[in-house]
Amino acid sequence: MASNPRTVEEIFKDFSSRRTGIVRALTYDVDEFYSLCDPEKENLCLYGHPNESWEVTLPAEEVPPELPEPALGINFARDGMNRRDWLSLVAVHTDSWLLSVAYYFGARLNRNERKRLFSLINDLPTVFEVVTERKPPIKDKTSVDTGSKSRISTKRTSDGQAKSNQRVYDDSYVEDEDEHGETLCGSCGGNYSADEFWIGCDICERWYHGKCVKITPAKAENIKQYKCPSCSTKKGRQ
Repeated sequence: MASNPRTVEEIFKDFSSRRTGIVRALTYDVDEFYSLCDPEKENLCLYGHPNESWEVTLPAEEVPPELPEPALGINFARDGMNRRDWLSLVAVHTDSWLLSVAYYFGARLNRNERKRLFSLINDLPTVFEVVTERKPPIKDKTSVDTGSKSRISTKRTSDGQAKSNQRVYDDSYVEDEDEHGETLCGSCGGNYSADEFWIGCDICERWYHGKCVKITPAKAENIKQYKCPSCSTKKGRQ
């Protein structure tokens, strides 16, 4: 997929989009990704594309390639490692690839532009951090009724603490966005933004962009207890 970003903003957008595809492959679509990485096949690579999609396929044939290439042969180690360890290894190599592509595009940037690009990239958690869940703790979003469209009902636990029953907030949430600055989407790893609809899992208490888990505000109104894709999958396997 052709992409030729030139400015810091364009390069960062390309980086973010490729990263979103990669994170989806290693989290939300992980079972499909795992099955595609058959050790019996030839050398396979994991690509993230500028349209936020991902692909497991053979490496580019042209030499030198149009862009830096991701790690080659990720499928060969799949069955010889613990699944979680293998996914973490793929994540580390993918982080390196994403940076190499970004700085390939940024080769003509000046010193200050390169620093700004790195600062933007560094504000996002790495793919490795998302996959291994090594990210900042998620703050409790429990709130009193503000009269906004976001409805967050609470229930009391045995120790008297309030616990969110339906964990939903969107662009009408009135609390300061800085309070949620450390919250990361459990699917794409993106930071919290007050102008987007989010929903929290009542099982693992992770938060997700509504668009990442295909939940709209209207659909959320009818959900008594939301289970994210990961928790739903775990229950199905038990």
